Amino acid sequence: MSKRALIESSDTPPCAYTRAPQFESIVKERDIAVPMRDGVAIAVDVYRPDAPGKFPALLAFAIYNKELQGPEFNEALPPQPAWSPLWAGPLEAGDTRFFVSRGYAHVVGMPRGVGASQGGGSREFDSYDLIEWIAAQPWCDGNVGMVGISGFGAEQFHVAKQKPPHLKAIFPFDPRGAYGPFGGFRDEYPGGMLHLFRYLIFHFSAFHQNKGAPGALPPEREALWQAAMANPDYKIYPHVFNVLAQKGQHMPGFFDLLLDPYDREEWVAVSEAEFADVEIPVYTGAGWYAGSYKTHLNGAQNWFANLRGPKKLMFAGPAHLERPFRAFHNEILRWHDHWLKGVDTGIMSGAPVNYWLMGANEWRGAQDWPLPNTQWTKLYLASWERLRAEAPQARSADDFCAPDTFAQMPPTQTKTIARLRYVSEPFARDAQIAGPMSLTLYAAIDQEDANFIVVLSDLGPDHAVRTAREGERDLPALPEREVSRGWLKASHRALDETRSKPGRPWHPLTRKAQKPVVPGEINEYQIEIMASANLFRAGHRVAIDIAALDLPTGVGGATNVEYAPYHICSAKTVVYKIYHDPARPSHLTLPVIPD
Repeated sequence: MSKRALIESSDTPPCAYTRAPQFESIVKERDIAVPMRDGVAIAVDVYRPDAPGKFPALLAFAIYNKELQGPEFNEALPPQPAWSPLWAGPLEAGDTRFFVSRGYAHVVGMPRGVGASQGGGSREFDSYDLIEWIAAQPWCDGNVGMVGISGFGAEQFHVAKQKPPHLKAIFPFDPRGAYGPFGGFRDEYPGGMLHLFRYLIFHFSAFHQNKGAPGALPPEREALWQAAMANPDYKIYPHVFNVLAQKGQHMPGFFDLLLDPYDREEWVAVSEAEFADVEIPVYTGAGWYAGSYKTHLNGAQNWFANLRGPKKLMFAGPAHLERPFRAFHNEILRWHDHWLKGVDTGIMSGAPVNYWLMGANEWRGAQDWPLPNTQWTKLYLASWERLRAEAPQARSADDFCAPDTFAQMPPTQTKTIARLRYVSEPFARDAQIAGPMSLTLYAAIDQEDANFIVVLSDLGPDHAVRTAREGERDLPALPEREVSRGWLKASHRALDETRSKPGRPWHPLTRKAQKPVVPGEINEYQIEIMASANLFRAGHRVAIDIAALDLPTGVGGATNVEYAPYHICSAKTVVYKIYHDPARPSHLTLPVIPD
């Protein structure tokens, strides 16, 4: 049996593969104008070994400015951890010096209309045309792969569906969602609840954009704009309302979301048909940190589940990756050496899935995701804010359990977040929870719509007991760590049973499927809780909080971290009643992994 490392890094899976640098000097060619099929020129930077011969190329292509990538920028700003005040999301193209010194050309480009690239026309085939241009260059051996995360990851899936002949493999870590154009709606806004992630990254100048005087909209969009301007939930956020008032001249993507915050049936249908178009090898993944802004974690799971070619999946830990991006580059090298250089690196002989198990603080391998040996286990909400393994019994005293109640005032009146917390007994032994989760709630609200926010936490260790004796009646203050969250807008409670899976209820999230709530009516709400992996040690407890509000961490609608966005909540005070009796057995569904 091999020995485990004393300390493992949550941003780097165990990887024994490495190669020493072969090349010292780098040839740097900046602002090369590459013509697309319609004559529009896009700007790219090429970094390659200063040596004779031809090399495979790794393309990093995204809407972010290429001036933020490359070795010069890394010299000024070495990799910053997620808690650094200088951490910035768009620095995601990868470590140029690492790739070039090991025998690859690293090409960094931007689509038309961004930075130094010319504008006009459609960017649909920009990455396809660029890949074929790279393959034809005298310094390239005709083999092209792709690197880079987040926006760079989304572009990899976009072009892989187009099947450029010289694209041999991709490594789209932290991709955007799998359903809809460049990520769509459902993977980024689970439960149909709008959050401010796109607003915040625009606010931090992550994208180039033009501003002008608000102009006229087509009649259909004018009607949507008028409805959005009258939405009281938007009006309580001045910074959100200001985007609306400018009619798409400021933050156009976020403006479109505010006007029409729904999924499309056709987006889902097209995406399901296109999954089969990705035939090249794919190594995807995200980290548990991505539970905060959802799109990367949901996207990685959905892409992996639907791909049919060679594939691997990795879930890193709870702390976001360093910027500029340089995490797990030996794993990226191992992947591309195998598929682009023909080296037998053993990359496909190990477990197809590797994930960071919080609590144990180590990497684990699996044959699929969710894990094939998952035991779907229910814990039931009970009186006195308990989570119990026993379901409420029909024709018993459980019939008379009254609902639990809380009221949430809007942020125009308070910054206090109301909640109900349900806590289990201490675990008798270590328990691994790994995979998607869900909460089934039977609830009534006194408004036509409202938000549900669910937080799942690890409490402990707890060596106390609870009795009637003084000093033992209440739970002590326990160490607490958030594991995951889930969200659902009440009017989006409709389910597609054919697409729903254990731990992953599928809500259509379309305008057609939306159902306003009859105030006071008891409804069933299936709330997906973002997938995670955590070892609950013996003596620890699992807790769920049911809330309706989260808030910016700063003032004026600002937040301290762009990738921890808050949601647009109700402008009204909402009263919630949560039921847990035999007829309405609210429960938590957990993916328990046996020893």
